Amino acid sequence: MGKRTLVRRRGKAGKQFRAIITGKIAPTKYPNFEINEVHHGIVMDLVHERGRDAPVAKIKFDDNNYSYIPAPEGTTVGSKIEIGNGAKPLSKNILDLGSIPDGTLVCNIEKNIGDGGKLIKAAGSSAIVFSHSIDSVKVKFPSGMILNMNTKCRAMIGVVAGGGKSEKPFLKAGNKAKYMQSRGRLYPVVRGIAQAAVYHPHGGGRHQHIGHPSSVARNTPPGAKVGNIAPRKTGRARIKRRQ
Repeated sequence: MGKRTLVRRRGKAGKQFRAIITGKIAPTKYPNFEINEVHHGIVMDLVHERGRDAPVAKIKFDDNNYSYIPAPEGTTVGSKIEIGNGAKPLSKNILDLGSIPDGTLVCNIEKNIGDGGKLIKAAGSSAIVFSHSIDSVKVKFPSGMILNMNTKCRAMIGVVAGGGKSEKPFLKAGNKAKYMQSRGRLYPVVRGIAQAAVYHPHGGGRHQHIGHPSSVARNTPPGAKVGNIAPRKTGRARIKRRQ
């Protein structure tokens, strides 16, 4: 009896393939203050959230409400934070992009006005405020891409703490498995040709080889839709040199 490939089975989005929600604290985003208001907050604690490399700062603002924000480098318990257009452009303060000087490192940038911060939240990451124009701000991201952002989108000045954590080796496969499980990611990834014939169309045989072309059509049945799906071209890229 044939088995469904793991990729097809994961597509059902069963509970065993979802990210674990145990250990999650709260969404990390800015409070919903008016952009023209200036509010002050104090860091009450630095906590760890499962599935997140960067430490999270628990901040109590002057309206007695708490917010959780990825902590930038240099954040300590008792640090003071300002949020709003009138805040000073100093480390750990939260301002709109239009009020942040060129060349400043920022993190936790809002993609849309008021969404609380969606971009640059990974440990050790930061973006650069590249230049200003009348109605937009150019921001250079770690990938090298430069995007035009709305001047009213908020960002935190500084670099997200926890940089270099990914450079530490896991040493044991069990540690790597727990790390991937907390993010709902598949681990380990087994090659199709290394599996038995009942588990994958590429499996089986005396040697590890597919035994037929790896290109499949777009309308191939799900049980055989593995390999290069509707590729434009396959093989090694070859550049023809002019004589």
